[in-house]
Amino acid sequence: MSSSADAQIATSIRGILSDVDGVLSDGLITYDAAGNETKSFHARDGLGIKLWMQEGLHFGIITARQSEIVSRRAQELGISDVDQGQRDKWAAAKSRIQSWGLRPQEVAYIGDDLPDLVVMRRIGLAVAPADAAADVCAAADWVLQTPGGRGAVRELIERLMRSCQVWEPHVRAFNSPSSPRLPGTDETRC
Repeated sequence: MSSSADAQIATSIRGILSDVDGVLSDGLITYDAAGNETKSFHARDGLGIKLWMQEGLHFGIITARQSEIVSRRAQELGISDVDQGQRDKWAAAKSRIQSWGLRPQEVAYIGDDLPDLVVMRRIGLAVAPADAAADVCAAADWVLQTPGGRGAVRELIERLMRSCQVWEPHVRAFNSPSSPRLPGTDETRC
């Protein structure tokens, strides 16, 4: 279900920049007894990101923290545009946008907390997960129905791609008899 307003916005978006904690993860940072950090990522976000990039569109990560787990997840998904340890998120976003050959108005940014506002106020589409901080929701063009770490990035990507009529071909491809299946099941491999 996409509206004509969504379509008008979506046709100009060529790249997505995403925060990590509270967006790609649920925002919980857990340490085990040895001090090792753990995070959880949602598989649907991963598939959405892959499909977005298959369309020749850009996806990047900007986070203030530094985490090997983020590097690993990005590598698994084929995301090469990862900026960690970025205290000045706007400087990082501006640099990434320029490296893509885009203008800020051609980029969506999804963030959940106050450090994200500096980027959200300067780009084409500001997006917040359902459980983002109140000030971030107030600054967002789109507030999603899905919380961070539970498929919010997928919701954003699917909304953009449906609005541009490029989502359904991917759905049809997964419904095809030749789509890869997990051995012994009816589940499609993501």
